[in-house]
Amino acid sequence: MCRILGSFAAGTDAARPDPAELAAVSARQRHGGPDEHQVLSGPGWSLGCDRLAVTDPCGGTQPYRLPHLPGILAVLNGEIYNHADLRRRLAARGHRFPDRCDGTLLPALYAEYGPGFAEHLDGMFAVAVLDLRPGSAQLVLAVDDMGMKPIHLHHDPRDGSTRFASEIPALLAFEGVRIAPREDALDTVLATRTPYASQTALDGISVLPPGATALVRPGRAPLVRRRAPHAATPVGDTQDVLRHEVRRLATADVPVCAITSGGLDSGLITALAAEQARETDAPPLHTFHLTYRGKWPDSESAHARAVARRAKTVHHEVTVDPTELPSLLTRTVRHLGQPNADPITLSTYALFRAVRENGFTVALSGDGADELFGGYDRMRAALTAPPGVDWAGAYADALSAAPRLLREHLYTSSYAAYIADHGSAADRIEQELRSAEGDRASVMSAFETRWRLPAYHLRRVDHLSMAWAVEARMPFCQPAVVAHARELPVEARHGKRALYEAGAELLPAGVLNRPKQPFTLPIAAMIAPGGPLLDTVRELLSPARLVLGGKIRADRVNRLLARHLERPNQHIALALWALAVHELWSEVVQGMRIPVGCAA
Repeated sequence: MCRILGSFAAGTDAARPDPAELAAVSARQRHGGPDEHQVLSGPGWSLGCDRLAVTDPCGGTQPYRLPHLPGILAVLNGEIYNHADLRRRLAARGHRFPDRCDGTLLPALYAEYGPGFAEHLDGMFAVAVLDLRPGSAQLVLAVDDMGMKPIHLHHDPRDGSTRFASEIPALLAFEGVRIAPREDALDTVLATRTPYASQTALDGISVLPPGATALVRPGRAPLVRRRAPHAATPVGDTQDVLRHEVRRLATADVPVCAITSGGLDSGLITALAAEQARETDAPPLHTFHLTYRGKWPDSESAHARAVARRAKTVHHEVTVDPTELPSLLTRTVRHLGQPNADPITLSTYALFRAVRENGFTVALSGDGADELFGGYDRMRAALTAPPGVDWAGAYADALSAAPRLLREHLYTSSYAAYIADHGSAADRIEQELRSAEGDRASVMSAFETRWRLPAYHLRRVDHLSMAWAVEARMPFCQPAVVAHARELPVEARHGKRALYEAGAELLPAGVLNRPKQPFTLPIAAMIAPGGPLLDTVRELLSPARLVLGGKIRADRVNRLLARHLERPNQHIALALWALAVHELWSEVVQGMRIPVGCAA
């Protein structure tokens, strides 16, 4: 797991990138790769990596180069789980490798298969291969099928240059990348809680879509194509498939732990990882759960402890002082590089901090289960909607931080007119859901895994785990689990029925029988009278700030806040939180031209 960066310009006569500029780019994401740093450059190109040493910590110097393949350079963020098999295949074709690091084989894989090399990779990855051989100069970028590892892109049509980085703040340190918030960013955050699909909140910066390869030739814009999914043949029932993937991902050259929220998904991962530790005579699995000091609603600590007791893990209950939350908010917004309205971001950041402070480099998590196995309330509502009911519109509204009617009520007339003329992300979501072919469960799962999961959840997990140099591994997002879920009968994907059956013998009855509850921050209580985040939200939503932005009616926001304070309400609280996060991001992003250093 690492952070990667690079640039590619037109022609070999282009200038060599400024070393100070490249150092500034690297420094912005050094928190994710503290173990080793190297940036190579030449006329019109650069390629660099900040490494978090996980596989073969003593080997694997990046950028990867092989003596018998001059002119081919590669960098990797992530893990290639089938690297041993690929190494054997490539060795049989005459390639030799200096170490057993998973990414060392990338130049050879590219030499054999060209831009199609990523079709052979099983794992979570963001890869950049730079081919500098005479007559074939090109940059090839690729990300895994689920988009677990990001590549942020910027192409400058004026000089034909393309720049990329793992994180937006790092990309903004390139001199040719300007800071220009998208005009529709606020509406997108309120409508979908975070920038939608391959867009970001900044104009001219995109993120490579899941399962995509981008080919960049000198002076040309990236040509992006979606690959066929990595072939996987799941064997057995849901529990068998999950067990196999958990065992693969729980194997590492560094200490591994598990995130245990107290729910079904993380509980399954915890139980299976603990099972492997016992059967291999490894030390007991360590588990981590986050809670807040004091009495707050919706605490899952008791359920997490029950899972840990059943699995016989060494359990860490991480307690955060709520007075720290305002400073955590600023840090999470800075690390994410764009607004994310889910209050879970603060919990995620604090949790991975504790994981790292306790000496763990890899953490298993349960992300991706709801999208594949139909776990969300919005999915159940859509599946049970009677004929004639606008299920797609209701589904899109359920994704929002502020439903459509509330958004339109809060917007100034000029901003409402702009959104009406240009369309909202919510409109595009509704159109995609209505026009997709197939049964409703499959349509929703395809939408969630292709667009919602990568943008909303996986980007958060990636950025906030790597803020503390922790590699988060997600068994539910592996190709075999994805293929198995899609092969199940529709009824087995209703309300995660297949997962409940898989957990029947592994988890406590109290966890299996409890209502679904997301791992998050009790935001309604946190911004209620006397709450630790009220002053922060009130300041960010001050009339002076909102009037200056010109998009939001300050008087209506003030009334909405007063209504919440009179009677705290989860839905109103989320809308207020989304507005506050967007305001803070607007402020933070303007300071991203100033190097932020490498401290988390």
